[in-house]
Amino acid sequence: MYAYKEYDQELLNERVEQYRDQTQRFFKGELSEDEFLILRLQNGLYVQRHAPLLRVAVPYGMLNTEQVRKLAHIARTYDKGYAHISTRQNVQFNWPSMENVPNILAELASVQMHAVQTSGNCIRNTTTDQFAGATANEITDPRPYCEIIRQWSTLHPEFAYLPRKFKIAVTAATDEDRAAIRFNDVGLRIIKNDAGEIGFEVFVGGGLGRTPLAGSLIKPFLAPKDLLSYLEATLRVYNRYGRRDNKYKARIKILVKALTPEVFGKKVDEEWQHLRDGALDLPDAEVKQMQSYFPEPAYETLENNPTSFIEAKKENGAFSIWLRQNTNEHKKAGYQIVTLSLSPTGVAPGDVTDNQLDIIADLADKYSFGEVRNTHNQNIVLADVKQEDLFELWNTLQTHGFATANIHTINDIICCPGGDFCALANAKSLPIADQIQKRFDDYDFVYDIGEISLNISGCMNACSHHHVGNIGILGVDKKGKEFYQVSLGGDAGFGANVGKIIGPSFNEGDVADVVETIIRFYIDSRIEGETFLMTYQRIGMAPFKEKVYAKNN
Repeated sequence: MYAYKEYDQELLNERVEQYRDQTQRFFKGELSEDEFLILRLQNGLYVQRHAPLLRVAVPYGMLNTEQVRKLAHIARTYDKGYAHISTRQNVQFNWPSMENVPNILAELASVQMHAVQTSGNCIRNTTTDQFAGATANEITDPRPYCEIIRQWSTLHPEFAYLPRKFKIAVTAATDEDRAAIRFNDVGLRIIKNDAGEIGFEVFVGGGLGRTPLAGSLIKPFLAPKDLLSYLEATLRVYNRYGRRDNKYKARIKILVKALTPEVFGKKVDEEWQHLRDGALDLPDAEVKQMQSYFPEPAYETLENNPTSFIEAKKENGAFSIWLRQNTNEHKKAGYQIVTLSLSPTGVAPGDVTDNQLDIIADLADKYSFGEVRNTHNQNIVLADVKQEDLFELWNTLQTHGFATANIHTINDIICCPGGDFCALANAKSLPIADQIQKRFDDYDFVYDIGEISLNISGCMNACSHHHVGNIGILGVDKKGKEFYQVSLGGDAGFGANVGKIIGPSFNEGDVADVVETIIRFYIDSRIEGETFLMTYQRIGMAPFKEKVYAKNN
């Protein structure tokens, strides 16, 4: 992963001291609440229902073990002993005191971490596929391009005050879009053209929130050398034409829809003519230099499926199930990609304790070349584990609460903190997740259900991407009481579909019943080999709706 140069570190250190001075001036009364609001948001600090929330940037989800141990230290020293993995691969602390945030930022800077541009109307953390560089099913490793975008976008003076926040995601995967690129303001898919050249499909105008939209393709093939100039042109068009009079209509998705993707793309091309073939060009030498920061680990020459591995699978059914659910094929023979579940029943999805963070760091050092990755599904990945070590690793994971074999099941829930923490939430999310997990506690049944995504958000900001869950649940307020809308058919992958609301909302006590009714009807209706999403796409909403409301009434 990219290692900071001297100037990177100097910039970060100066940023910490600048914010320390701003915080001191605020407490002295020299800065008003409104003046300090802008400054703290630029450093990732929100004020939530009970305490401040500090969002820490984890560029494209990558961490080394020194950084993981620093996060553990911050959790136990400045917070309540835990951290939270967000759906943008970042890390959040829910209980820091405002006066301690400069000290936390200084601690982060000591391990090349920060909270810059994790909030505010700027270009946020660039995200990617959590399997990047390890999966066989990708065109090339997208992480060097993510780092190039990070460096270009960090403290970019022209884009510090955009109409609204701006998110970029990149994938090079050919099998599955694990980065949800079409639900970002700009989504980049690395492809090869007919001549075998690498380039980007550019999607613009995706996003969730109050107006969920899938991004539209505006550039079918963009050469790598033009990446930054084209992104700059896109941001300039948005900065010029995006609305600033209404924050609910200020995202780029609203502008793209209003102009149409064709007109927006034409405006970008017009702006691009002033920028291409100039200072923003990305020569092959620059790309290769950045790629040198992402070398392959020191893989050993191994054979797939060693004897000890095969025997362990035969002798231990629980281990075999975990392998099926929580590991993925690796590009190198004899290795496997491992996902550590952070959503066991009874634990808020995405939460990880300080002790668990230290354990994750130890495991990464021992089994995965000292590297850790955060996922959009609020889990953790060890990307380079030898197959011969998997049984030993699994036994250790069980001891520390990471071995729940629920990845891609109905119990692998994406869930925001909701009304328990967030000042914006209309309803609680965590009790709903717990209710559903307890309802689906028979894992034979869970595995029979098959692959499915279930996402829960406490408000329309959609931090948990409920719009693109195969089943989505949204908390709403009705005259001071908490109710929940249910949607079906969302797809965050290459299919890129926004779910449709099934009908009137339900009270808290009915949500698990509604979900179970939906699931049992799917099982009764599916054709062999169909996932939930396939069945829904085949038969549509109407029979699900009829079944749910007949049952609920």
